[in-house]
Amino acid sequence: MSENDQQVVLAIDLGTSGPKVALATLQGRIIDAGVGSSQTILLPHGGVEQDPDAWWQAIKSVTQELLAKSSVPRQDIVAVSCTTQWSGTVPVDKEGNHLSNAIIWMDSRGAKYIPGITGGPLKIEGYGIDKLLTWIRLTGGIPEQSGKDSIAHILYLKHEKPHIYDAAYKFLEPKDYLNMRLTGLPAASFDSITLHWVTDNRDINHIVYNDKLLRWTQVDREKLPDLKRATDVLGPLKVEVAAELGLPCSVQVVMGTPDIFSAAIGSGGVADFKAHLYIGTSSWISCHVPFKKTDVFHKIASLPSAIPGRYFLSNEQEMAGACLRYLKDNILFHADELQQEMQQPNVYQAFDRIAEKVPAGSNRVIFTPWLNGERAPVDDHTLRSGFHNISLHHSREHLIRAVYEGVAYNSRWLLGHAEKFAGRQFPAINIIGGGAKSDIWCQIYADVLNRPMRQMKDPIQANARGAAILAGVALGATTLEQAASQIEVSHEYQPDPANRRIYDELFDAFLNIYQKNHKIYARLNKLG
Repeated sequence: MSENDQQVVLAIDLGTSGPKVALATLQGRIIDAGVGSSQTILLPHGGVEQDPDAWWQAIKSVTQELLAKSSVPRQDIVAVSCTTQWSGTVPVDKEGNHLSNAIIWMDSRGAKYIPGITGGPLKIEGYGIDKLLTWIRLTGGIPEQSGKDSIAHILYLKHEKPHIYDAAYKFLEPKDYLNMRLTGLPAASFDSITLHWVTDNRDINHIVYNDKLLRWTQVDREKLPDLKRATDVLGPLKVEVAAELGLPCSVQVVMGTPDIFSAAIGSGGVADFKAHLYIGTSSWISCHVPFKKTDVFHKIASLPSAIPGRYFLSNEQEMAGACLRYLKDNILFHADELQQEMQQPNVYQAFDRIAEKVPAGSNRVIFTPWLNGERAPVDDHTLRSGFHNISLHHSREHLIRAVYEGVAYNSRWLLGHAEKFAGRQFPAINIIGGGAKSDIWCQIYADVLNRPMRQMKDPIQANARGAAILAGVALGATTLEQAASQIEVSHEYQPDPANRRIYDELFDAFLNIYQKNHKIYARLNKLG
């Protein structure tokens, strides 16, 4: 066995539902893994937060348990590489202590401040034309009106919690917060900083802060971290952190990347136009592209990738696996006076078995998955979910399958715009994330999208695998192409022609539900 084969990465994947921690080779092969959980705090007026210290305690606990049970010698661990949820904000002091809860990607409280920085006398899609054109030319995008970008979080703090804004040394993305906790060094990668919308991304090899955009956003440059590549080594673990985690002090921390970028690498999709579909709490359909381009009408853009010198087709569907979790926690097994049975431990497997028994189309019940609004292909934080066309002939079996199908309908909506953006049809799509463990969901996706779906091996570890590969590249142990070529496909799901007609019909109805109801949702849910 070569020296590089013996060297191991501790890959930390902090999702919304909690951290997954894996031990992996520098080529991305997962050796062992553990999982923890995080609590999400829902607040009035669109507030959604998490406790950064709870993140750390969960990561520490999972890491210690993983190292205790693993046969990997601790001296073989040479790097830590983090990948996390994106579009979150953690204000920290000079020591890296968080000054408040993290405002995460679902939070829309900053929406009211976006028109003030992006408006103008002549508007298109709600943006001042001059500012829209400048922002797109420089960055590839513009702050979303939903208020869910990092810049909106900072503006919310500046206007409504100025004591936190003033006290903040830096505002950090979740990934960059973890890196500072690990090393004591504040930095952001070219990819993680993007949703602050203050960097000039025109030269993909030389990304810098732009003074004009900083003036427009009214954010102080000194409160933002310096920039590095995702494949740079940030520095060694702090001595006390190494002791806390049970790792050697020589372990190096790699800059790493947010989850959407690590997922692409961990799916094997490092080549241009090789698409992947991720199903976690949220979802996306993405690939690398060889150009800088923006579809402002459908919130799709090519943004800096974790791969140096490359662009990435960026979009996000707000809710995916979260819809099944909502069904489980808030409807079927909600802890109230009506609950008569204990929640079964393998409820998602039970959902799969139930969904498999229901014919395609769920007897024409349609679920819309907009529990927290939508980002792409429409940017509308006022949209809401619902079951449509329920009658006395339907049961919860139909509702369960309808959730699987409704999430897939939304992905089909996004797929059409993503393929138009890429200028080609994706011949097959690699499917990853926790939802990709479900055989029935993979088949539903194949049928609804009318594309072969390639279920990747260990799909839930795709993000950690991508983070480990970045560490291997940073340490010179592998190349992206070499590592991607070793990622295996577990199964390929082909579209069933027998289901084409019903899914085409219900998808048309799904779009019609949006067209007929989005103004009603806006009136019901507009923040004051």
